[in-house]
Amino acid sequence: MFIPVWLLVTLGVLVITVFGWTVQVVMGRNPFPFPDPGSRIFSAASPAAKAAIVELLGKHGIKERFRADSEAVLRSILWDGTIINTPTPSSLEKLDGASSCIGLVSHDPEASAREAAAFLVARGFSARVVLDVEPGLPIAFVVTDAFPGTVINFRKHMIHLPRPQPVPR
Repeated sequence: MFIPVWLLVTLGVLVITVFGWTVQVVMGRNPFPFPDPGSRIFSAASPAAKAAIVELLGKHGIKERFRADSEAVLRSILWDGTIINTPTPSSLEKLDGASSCIGLVSHDPEASAREAAAFLVARGFSARVVLDVEPGLPIAFVVTDAFPGTVINFRKHMIHLPRPQPVPR
């Protein structure tokens, strides 16, 4: 039976690619932007504290993947999707001082945030939508007394966000 060399090479490359991707996923380092499960966000007290926490987590296997800083937030995104950030005082003030966040992916962040706020209000909690924490980014926050010290944010898929900066090595 004759099998063309180009078919063998193509099949070999495909098998190696799938194997490599599987190994990366098992190690918690999916190199692709899919799936985007959202994020869990924690705020550090200062840029120096953020750097220390990111370095500490790296020593324990949760390494920094890239940075996505804005004027309002210095942000380190780790390989497992966790985000360690340092927000400006004005950003924290808009979110009633909340220092943690659960980030969810949405096609329409503002509409999803309004639906979430209505859901919580219907269950007896206070909830409000905040849109201007990071102007220019498609992120909408829900501040609620159902989740003290923590907010919920809705954002577009990571492929629709500004390109992050690579981590210096």
